[in-house]
Amino acid sequence: MEPLTRLIAIDRSSPVPLYFQFAQQLQHLIETGVLAPGARLENEIALADRFGLSRPTMRQAMQHLVDKGLLSRKRGVGTRVVADRVRRQVELTSLYEDLQRENRRPRTEVLSLRIRPAEGRTAAALRLEPGTDTVVLRRLRYADDEPMALLENHLPAGLLDLSEEDLSAHGLYALFRRAGIALRSAEQTVGARRATAAEARLLAEARGGTLLTMERTVLGDGGRPVEFGSHLYRASRYSFEMTLTAS
Repeated sequence: MEPLTRLIAIDRSSPVPLYFQFAQQLQHLIETGVLAPGARLENEIALADRFGLSRPTMRQAMQHLVDKGLLSRKRGVGTRVVADRVRRQVELTSLYEDLQRENRRPRTEVLSLRIRPAEGRTAAALRLEPGTDTVVLRRLRYADDEPMALLENHLPAGLLDLSEEDLSAHGLYALFRRAGIALRSAEQTVGARRATAAEARLLAEARGGTLLTMERTVLGDGGRPVEFGSHLYRASRYSFEMTLTAS
């Protein structure tokens, strides 16, 4: 790749702020693949000197791209171009399967696996009497070692025999299929909210950063609910996509 000084030109006579000129051109290099995912950039001091910009100006340009989800900063690693956002068609698939389809390497950290009485929305979604035992699992899903989503799933107790080993190695829907449980349809709601401090820490996001939310109730044979999921996704790294047709 050519040096950035040959690819980015700063026009000091332009009314466009210098930081935005640099950020916009660097974004173009990322989005067109000139700077590949994982590419490492020089530190802000070196870049500022190379382009004749002040350090605060360069810091603002880089932060602009970090906020847009195009760059990531890690202590001891530096600033890198992030991998492409995972695009998920709105259909009855699991995140594990979606990552595999995008040629990303899924990894799962099981945070908890326990029995808990159903109440509130969970009991209603699973059509259970309040207080009925459910299996509750919380997992952190990675894509190529980058945290991507925080998943919480509720299942009627006794429906599926689960272990931390199985959940670490397979997607939940694959375990349903292995047990002979058909997944026929789902009811789903997608939204967005700000990350709490604990969620931001797990997902490597800024506190208060935007997260996509998804609640899904999966129905099996006869329309019986078999799973209720409440999931959080990094909005900077993930999107839901759908195709609309005219009636």
